[in-house]
Amino acid sequence: MRKRTGGRLKNVRKRRKDELGRLPTETQVGEPRFRTVDVRGNGTKMRALATDVASVNKGGETVSAEIEDVVENDANPNYVRRNIITKGAVIETSEGQARVTSRPGQTGQVNAVLVE
Repeated sequence: MRKRTGGRLKNVRKRRKDELGRLPTETQVGEPRFRTVDVRGNGTKMRALATDVASVNKGGETVSAEIEDVVENDANPNYVRRNIITKGAVIETSEGQARVTSRPGQTGQVNAVLVE
């Protein structure tokens, strides 16, 4: 950045460790694999690296369903080919097509609602 006069502004400081982000988890369809990640403060997150089970909300009741395939993913068209589940992705389950409402890379579980 520059001052009004055209002189250069030096950075006051560099990035701090707690300001750095992490790479996206990119949860895949397959044999369940999880990773625990320490977060700021005294907390942890359970990341789903791969999963094949989803909790599908089906008209008031929740059932556990097998994930078969990723049908649509607005986050990235390549995610459909690579079978990557993110929030908002449409997945093919044993109960039918469902839209993911949870964030598997943050919570470690896939919650979904059936798509009519």
